[in-house]
Amino acid sequence: MFTILLFIFAIQIVYVTAYTLRTILTLKGQKYIAASIGTIEVVIYVVGLNMVLSYLDQIVSLIVYAVGYGMGILLGSWIEEKIALGYITVKVISDAPNYKLAEVLRDKGYGVTAWIGHGRDGERIMMEILAKRKNRENLYKNILEIDPKAFVIMVEPREFHGGFWTKAIKR
Repeated sequence: MFTILLFIFAIQIVYVTAYTLRTILTLKGQKYIAASIGTIEVVIYVVGLNMVLSYLDQIVSLIVYAVGYGMGILLGSWIEEKIALGYITVKVISDAPNYKLAEVLRDKGYGVTAWIGHGRDGERIMMEILAKRKNRENLYKNILEIDPKAFVIMVEPREFHGGFWTKAIKR
């Protein structure tokens, strides 16, 4: 019975990891890769569900199935964080109304659009930066090293049009 429980656990982890990645890829517009994963995912799902249903009189098989489901979500999320597909848009507002932060970020290879804005307490430098998600941590660290008080917002854009990034993104 231990071997069967281990198999149920493993198959559920693989299934839910695939499910999580497929969902994320679908949301990011990677429909062909998502469809391929979905095809494999459904086979794994049917095999795993059949095993659990075969041992439905053993409550431990249902518990192992459920725990495997949770572990699959964690593993799928972890994998997605590591591959970090897509891009982020970072909006930065700095109290120091000079372009030092923008220049430093440009020197590090980031595309930065900067302008002066007017806040309640005076002028602010406003910046918008497009970067690959995998560079998110470094970009955030770089911003805070230069201006620890900077106001930073990160969002994931879904569509791009125009600008020098467009050609690189569509490859």
